[in-house]
Amino acid sequence: MGNLVASIFVSLDNIMVSDNEDMSWVIDNFDPDMGNDQGAEVMNSMQAIFLGRTTQQQMINVWPNVTEEQSPGADAMNHTPKFVFSRTLDKATWGKYDNASVLTEIEPGQIERMKKESADPIVIFGSASIVQQMTDLGLIDEYVLWVHPVILGSGKLLFKDNKRRNLKLVKSKAYGSGVVMLRLRNA
Repeated sequence: MGNLVASIFVSLDNIMVSDNEDMSWVIDNFDPDMGNDQGAEVMNSMQAIFLGRTTQQQMINVWPNVTEEQSPGADAMNHTPKFVFSRTLDKATWGKYDNASVLTEIEPGQIERMKKESADPIVIFGSASIVQQMTDLGLIDEYVLWVHPVILGSGKLLFKDNKRRNLKLVKSKAYGSGVVMLRLRNA
């Protein structure tokens, strides 16, 4: 059975994206080893990718045009089936790749079936509201948090009004840029 893994860049103050949608803090602190490790940690064996509409619309401006040589994990990102959670989209796209579809709501039974279909993980990238909802539904098995050494002060919180959930640290790594990767599982 595959796990549902949330892989998220987050500031020290629990913010995923600033009020003005600025993500320069991720680029400012990105370490090349992070890309290699993200590929090894979550991208190279994905069975599917879950995205919220906003995250999907941001990512399609970049990823479909990136090659594996430019960024390890690009092939996995581009060729893996994507499911975009949206109540407003009729169709999801991913550049020249025809592998994105829309889900209008989170259906726990459907997600559990998908997890059972393969030993490979389903990965959520970004998508705060999806992560918050799936956390409260107990659907997420692992969190891979890329904690950046920056305080943004305001923006979209990763966890906001979520129910208590105990986690255990299974791996951590500090990078030269100051980013710390934390891999956590449900306790």
